[in-house]
Amino acid sequence: MTDTPRTPEALARACADAMYARDRATQGMGIELLEAGPGSAAVRMTVRADMIQGHGTCHGGFLFALADSAFAFACNSHDEATVALGCSIDYVAPALLGDQLTATAHELVRKSRTGLYDVRLENQRGELVALFHGKSYKLRGSVLTQETQDD
Repeated sequence: MTDTPRTPEALARACADAMYARDRATQGMGIELLEAGPGSAAVRMTVRADMIQGHGTCHGGFLFALADSAFAFACNSHDEATVALGCSIDYVAPALLGDQLTATAHELVRKSRTGLYDVRLENQRGELVALFHGKSYKLRGSVLTQETQDD
């Protein structure tokens, strides 16, 4: 990290870019990082054939993972290493093959070592697909100086 002070927006983007570069799971699902700001993030994923479950819709685990990725980028945007303490999701409508889903995360509150975040999942028509709520827990350390762990 340089000695030049960063704006909160630039810091959030740098944290998201650093995390994305290390996040093989998010990359493997074809999730794109669209936006990152202080306490916020947006990601996008297209529903592929290998994401379709037995009822012909996107498996809920992929929807959860998409929302969880947005949550992770939002809660790590302050350059404080943060993990999920708990999460829940409500599925509102099915996602279908070829749908382009966007998950947008917003910080509700961040105090001491915990934070609360909401994530909206919408399809390409702006229709609500799911609502995700996450609680974060701040660890020690920085996102930008974190070393990549050996496998």
